[in-house]
Amino acid sequence: MRNSDAGKGDVLLEMRGLRIEGQSEDQWNEIVHGVDVTLRRGEVLGLIGESGAGKSTIGIASMGFARPGCRITGGTILFDGMDLRAASDEQLRKLRGSRIAYVAQSAAAAFNPAHKLIDQYTEAPVQHGVKPKAEAEREAMELYRRLRLPDPESIGFRYPHQVSGGQLQRAMTAMAMACHPDLIIFDEPTTALDVTTQIEVLAAIKDVVEEFNTAAIYITHDLAVVAQMADRIMVLRYGDLIEEGNARGMLADPKETYTRQLLAVRSYRKEEAPPDESPVPLLEVRNVTASYGGQVIVLDDVSVKVGRGRTVAVVGESGSGKSTLARVITGLLPPSEGSVLFNGEELPASYKNRNRDQLRHAQMIYQMPDTALNPRQRIRDVIGRPLGFYLGLKGAEREKRTRELLQMIEMDPDEFIDRLPGELSGGQKQRICIARALAAEPELIICDEVTSALDQLVAEEILKLLQRLQDELGVTYLFITHDLATVRAISDEVVVMLEGKVVEQGGKADIFTPPHDPYTDLLLSSVPEMDPDWLDDLLADRAARKARGEKVMESADQ
Repeated sequence: MRNSDAGKGDVLLEMRGLRIEGQSEDQWNEIVHGVDVTLRRGEVLGLIGESGAGKSTIGIASMGFARPGCRITGGTILFDGMDLRAASDEQLRKLRGSRIAYVAQSAAAAFNPAHKLIDQYTEAPVQHGVKPKAEAEREAMELYRRLRLPDPESIGFRYPHQVSGGQLQRAMTAMAMACHPDLIIFDEPTTALDVTTQIEVLAAIKDVVEEFNTAAIYITHDLAVVAQMADRIMVLRYGDLIEEGNARGMLADPKETYTRQLLAVRSYRKEEAPPDESPVPLLEVRNVTASYGGQVIVLDDVSVKVGRGRTVAVVGESGSGKSTLARVITGLLPPSEGSVLFNGEELPASYKNRNRDQLRHAQMIYQMPDTALNPRQRIRDVIGRPLGFYLGLKGAEREKRTRELLQMIEMDPDEFIDRLPGELSGGQKQRICIARALAAEPELIICDEVTSALDQLVAEEILKLLQRLQDELGVTYLFITHDLATVRAISDEVVVMLEGKVVEQGGKADIFTPPHDPYTDLLLSSVPEMDPDWLDDLLADRAARKARGEKVMESADQ
């Protein structure tokens, strides 16, 4: 973490009394209530808070921009003395991309899939007249090297789908730096990344921001991440400023209750479930090998057992085979070798050949509730459909059970049963996905990254809800995640995967207690801590070990 205020320049960005409204059903409601923001040259400001706090809305407003469905209604936005609210469209076009740049949360959605990375890098400096294309290409390769991308001379000539998520996020950071902007807005740039890839991206962002003395607004809901990046922190909630101050001081001694809640959110731990004494496990994956299109092997001789009433976490980097394992278990991807047994009975490899009861007993909850729910179906239909399909419930019986399930997930039936998914928050949508899975009365629920798209306070609520449901219903969870904090919170057993193989598996206490497999050690050491010096210390330790000639395992994303 940088020394706060050391070498900081003059005020670059000043927003005073910023007010922004959002539109809902033809009504405008204020969502940012008179917030003040000051940012100096070379300073990194962290904006934190849960979903709906106004973080991204305020960050984007620093470009003089309001996303569709929003409008800036009050206050001033001064960038290097220029009033952005009074600026013409032509003035704003010249500013955006050249002096102010934006790095989005989802790099995959932000890149044009039809153009190579280096062509997308050179577009801004060429169009803004900063430098010719050949010079921009040479600088791109240098930035790729500084951002620790593999094969920096050639990676730019790949298309976005030909690189990993972490590599794409770093390529996007390079693209934002192409014109050497005065300000970059980083909007949750590592939220969707696994912990080892996140380390590489954070280190890369930190390096280029410091080297170019670029001011930055770093938006996140993760205090442990912002602790590594920010000089100052602003805590937001419901469009209001809750607390602001020097990052190191705020982390050591937060003044407001809400800030303390954010700091304490990683402390949740479930009580370990008793071992399953049954002679036959609920689920057994036996020597499974699987590939896509018969080409690249994605799972290689994988064996996993899941006992009744327990939570088994499957962890590993992106591409390790976690979600593919779930697809094999549910019959979406028939394996080329091996078998899947449920209650000792071998399941047909394809879901198409499984009977309704075999389908009912294993349900999935997906990572992105936005895409998992039909936007045109009301909640009564979302939950009611599996009640009809699996249990044959109709009419009043179906309505009654739908309401019971809503109460089970702590949502008032009268308030929510007739809403559409678009009228719910991210956490509420994920609760509906849980209720839909429970509607089938399954014995096993596969949770595929169910909290990774949620802010930490909401994620903790979802984990506590899942635990309560397990205690009440005896349901078993296979919990796929890249978040080691989630694994510590909810698991009884842990399966560690790397490149399609099981590296290590056992009870949570055993896996988290040294000595570790080198890859498990890499995962555990890559979980950000609230200590502002943690990232610098980690990178320095790895560099020192390399200098001594020790083998240091690094992310597969390198």
